[in-house]
Amino acid sequence: MKGIVKILKKEPMLLVSILAAVVALIVTPPTPALLSDIDWHTLATLFMMLTVLEGFKKENIFRPVIKAAGRIGSMVGLSLFLVFSVFFSSMFVTNDVSLIIFVPLTIILFRQGNKEHYILPVISMENIAAVRGSLLTPFGSPQNLFIFGQSEVTAFRFIAYMFPIWIISGILLVIFVIALYRKDIKEKTSVDSNKAAGIWKPEGRKRRIIYLCVFAVVVFSIVSRTTYWPYITAAVAVAILLADRKILLKTDYVLLLTFFCFFVFSSSIAANPGISKFLTESVADNEYAWGILLSQLISNVPASIVLYPFAKNTGALLYGLDSAGLCTLIGSLASVINYRIYVREYPGNGMKFIKVFTLTSLAFFAFVVIPGYLISRAPLF
Repeated sequence: MKGIVKILKKEPMLLVSILAAVVALIVTPPTPALLSDIDWHTLATLFMMLTVLEGFKKENIFRPVIKAAGRIGSMVGLSLFLVFSVFFSSMFVTNDVSLIIFVPLTIILFRQGNKEHYILPVISMENIAAVRGSLLTPFGSPQNLFIFGQSEVTAFRFIAYMFPIWIISGILLVIFVIALYRKDIKEKTSVDSNKAAGIWKPEGRKRRIIYLCVFAVVVFSIVSRTTYWPYITAAVAVAILLADRKILLKTDYVLLLTFFCFFVFSSSIAANPGISKFLTESVADNEYAWGILLSQLISNVPASIVLYPFAKNTGALLYGLDSAGLCTLIGSLASVINYRIYVREYPGNGMKFIKVFTLTSLAFFAFVVIPGYLISRAPLF
């Protein structure tokens, strides 16, 4: 019992999801149909992605990227490299994983270069890069993955729909980074790239190849919408088990349980006639605002699960959900992860993080909120 309490104290989102599920089950008593309403496909896909990426981290598969960062001499160049590494990688490894990879790297590199005062603004921009870069692809974020899985839109159509706001966000990020170093645009830094990058152990070569191949299979299963996903999930688990069984113990099961509880919450809420009637009347034609506002209370992933059944314009909902992480810390789980990484390195600086993060994100939000709304008026499908 003490262990469970300790976990819940460390994982506030898990606690919120459990309480939400319990309340929902009280409001709407469970039925046999509840289990069938849970999106097992999304849970299986998340399990595969999270597990494979644990292998990526353990075998240091991103070593070439780290070495490249260490060879950059200017602060503008290094910051742009890190921010856009998050921006582009989040499209494939999800926004939270890209932050898990690059935020610690940013802290290491800036410490070595004696530039710690830039850490907070840069990782705040990396947070923006994760939120805005990941919106382009169906598997860039959990909410994208969920809505893509529920819809019948093709991957090409999805990417084309998200492209305008994605490219606008990329241009804005360049402007924000340059503005940070406006007092000395040529400011230099010096980093030991070999120390930062670590090594590739020869005995890990086989595992690195396995993880890359398995990752390709996972991406294929998402894009192709194959109905054989249960078998692919089992095959991925077996491959990881044979490569390194300890990786399966490191998978973020807390995140998976959080998702499961929110699926229970959304399914139960949608099944309640009174709540269903209210959301049906309120959400349609206001999906963009609902996606942003509800996410500030329960984060954008559970908000996507709750709102999707009542949305008429799925594209507007998606744009709202993908903009929610620019408002407050709770708006996106990726932002919470970023916060946790920083305060682990700098205990007691939590409020400082929230202040810099919020000001930077809201400034960015002010530039994209109206273009996002206008673009989102066109239907996704």
